Amino acid sequence: MKETDNFLKAAADLLGARGWTSDPELVTPWLTDWRGRFTGQALGLASPATTQDVAALVKLCSQYRIPIVPQGGNSGMSGGATPDESGESIILSLRRMDTVRAFDADARQITCEAGVILQTLHETVEAAGLRFPLTLGGKGSATIGGLISTNAGGTQVLRHGSMRAQVLGIEAVMADGEIFDTLRPLKKDNRGFDLKQLLIGSEGTLGIVTASTLRLLPALADRAVLWAGLGDIRDARKLLLHAERVAGDTLEGFEVMPRHSLEAVLAHSPNARAPLQQQHEWNALIELTGDASAAVALPNLAQNLLESAFEEGLVADATIARNEAQAQDFWMLRDEIAPAERAIGPAMQHDISVPVSDMADFVAVAVPKVEKAFPGSKAVAFGHLGDGNVHFHVLAPRDATPGEWERTEGKAISAFVHDEVTAWRGSISAEHGIGQLKREELGRLGDPAQLAILRQVKKALDPKGLLNPGKLVPLETGAESL
Repeated sequence: MKETDNFLKAAADLLGARGWTSDPELVTPWLTDWRGRFTGQALGLASPATTQDVAALVKLCSQYRIPIVPQGGNSGMSGGATPDESGESIILSLRRMDTVRAFDADARQITCEAGVILQTLHETVEAAGLRFPLTLGGKGSATIGGLISTNAGGTQVLRHGSMRAQVLGIEAVMADGEIFDTLRPLKKDNRGFDLKQLLIGSEGTLGIVTASTLRLLPALADRAVLWAGLGDIRDARKLLLHAERVAGDTLEGFEVMPRHSLEAVLAHSPNARAPLQQQHEWNALIELTGDASAAVALPNLAQNLLESAFEEGLVADATIARNEAQAQDFWMLRDEIAPAERAIGPAMQHDISVPVSDMADFVAVAVPKVEKAFPGSKAVAFGHLGDGNVHFHVLAPRDATPGEWERTEGKAISAFVHDEVTAWRGSISAEHGIGQLKREELGRLGDPAQLAILRQVKKALDPKGLLNPGKLVPLETGAESL
């Protein structure tokens, strides 16, 4: 106990009143994950203002063997930023580190700290006629550091890739408190491993991302947003292939949602309006975009896309957003699916991927298979069909008891879904990370060679096991911690 007291005093002296607190009223809001599934305890909340402060704190934690749980906007889906129940760790919040360090519009690059909010980044670069090509529903709270640590995806992966593709350089504090700095990007660099890529998606288990240099693109001059009603998920796959042929590089987004998801949003959101007069079993949301040189052709391209889709019998009904306000309304229907489902009741959410060519067939097979195996449940799949990633959610029966259902039948459902995904040679985590939610499942289903490498890298870069323990890296059989 004396060693812990010594650490608490040293941390308070190091970071000051703004940078350190053990006040339960200030710490408690950050002890539970966004979904409310995991709640832990912590010695305190550290909020350093600089990378040097982070480095000094990490060295202090290493000295006293205090585990560190890095946290960005606390909007993750897998409990990756929530401490365990032991109360022996600290939460390291990067939210105060929200400075844009450099912005080179000519080079289309921006260097910003880990606590910068995604929406703030969008607004900053848009003012200079540029854009950052990654967005998601939680852009108002998600931080750049968290997006890098989880290799976030979003709705533009089809054309631009995940967060990994946007990162040109990284600054991170490693487990020994040393600062790893590759912020200045080089087009060509063959000095061994690309270590920044190792940190991207590592969920804070190998190092703590403090800043990054990101690539930017020219601002969009215009976009065309289309909504199509379909009879079957396999029709959506055919429409995607058709859109790729007709629209080429202007195709930026292709999202699908079943009738159940759209009806849930219409019931939940008072301002929501159905894009089409009739309901359809499946819906596709398509976005075409163009910079200044391509924007003039977008209206005709969108019209040709729909007309040719009708001619080939690919859609039952469709419409094009008349203006930007209606385009935003269409996207709101997609973004509001998760909150609408939460209002219905408990559900098991699965963020899965299979090869793009197999996704429609997977959904068509897996949905009835799950519902048959677990009577009373409702399986829905929605999301990024174009990159082989859907959110496969299984809603509880109406009489299910929240909390108890997730721990019992819900857990069995997740294992069933993950087994199906594995049988289709897919991934149980496409863009939300492993965290603590899927750590055991990764250990159960992961490739032995891959798991061995994960553990070896973790031990090499964090030999004391202090960086975000209990997350991402599965335990070896008989091991106590990692």
